Amino acid sequence: MAFEWSTVGTVVVNGVRLGYRECGDADGVPAVLLHGTGSSAGTWDKLAPGLVATGHRVIAIDLRGHAGSERTADYLLGSLRDDVLGLLNQLELRDAVLIGHSVGAYAALAAALHSPHLIARLVLEDLAAPPRRGGLLRLVAAAGSALPTRSGRALAVMSAIVLQLVRPDPEWWARLSGLRQPTLVFSGGPTSCIPPRRLAEMTAAIPGARLATIPVGHRVHSLAPEAFHAEVMTFLSAGEPARM
Repeated sequence: MAFEWSTVGTVVVNGVRLGYRECGDADGVPAVLLHGTGSSAGTWDKLAPGLVATGHRVIAIDLRGHAGSERTADYLLGSLRDDVLGLLNQLELRDAVLIGHSVGAYAALAAALHSPHLIARLVLEDLAAPPRRGGLLRLVAAAGSALPTRSGRALAVMSAIVLQLVRPDPEWWARLSGLRQPTLVFSGGPTSCIPPRRLAEMTAAIPGARLATIPVGHRVHSLAPEAFHAEVMTFLSAGEPARM
């Protein structure tokens, strides 16, 4: 039987109408799920039931320009971050768990660095980390492979977001040491478009972060849902994780 969300609707955040789905205990710990570029909130259908079973209030949103969310002229990474923070404030969510994939993980991390008082824990799945030094992000190649299956509008959104991640960003790397939330980082291994070495370096730069590698490629939560679920639940039920 397919999983059904109790609420499917929209909310206006920063002047942009965002689609979202919700289920679980309204008084539970909020778990906000953020998909990657070219995807939608529906990608979390396999993870949401486990979070609901452990008492969480689960909210999955469509990033601006995706699925049920409004198209805009602005797809800056900073705007994605502000959408996450705006949603937390709009729904009066505190001590939230942010679970993000790829660009969604980038937005989750940026939100936690900007407003740490709103966010209790982070799960960052195959985060679209910018390179530390020269070289192209393999995510560009992965996005290119999807060209035949995407509409012109979807391609414009994907390109606008992904191309911001191509250039090295030393300031992004320097800010990682200031992250204070317990953090679990996933790598999809050598077949992923995000180099495992880059994610290992990122994890080492975040105080107390832990790295879990599930070598199935970029979409770990979709390609290995049971293993992904087990790691997430162990992390959420534990105390502050130790550095590996």
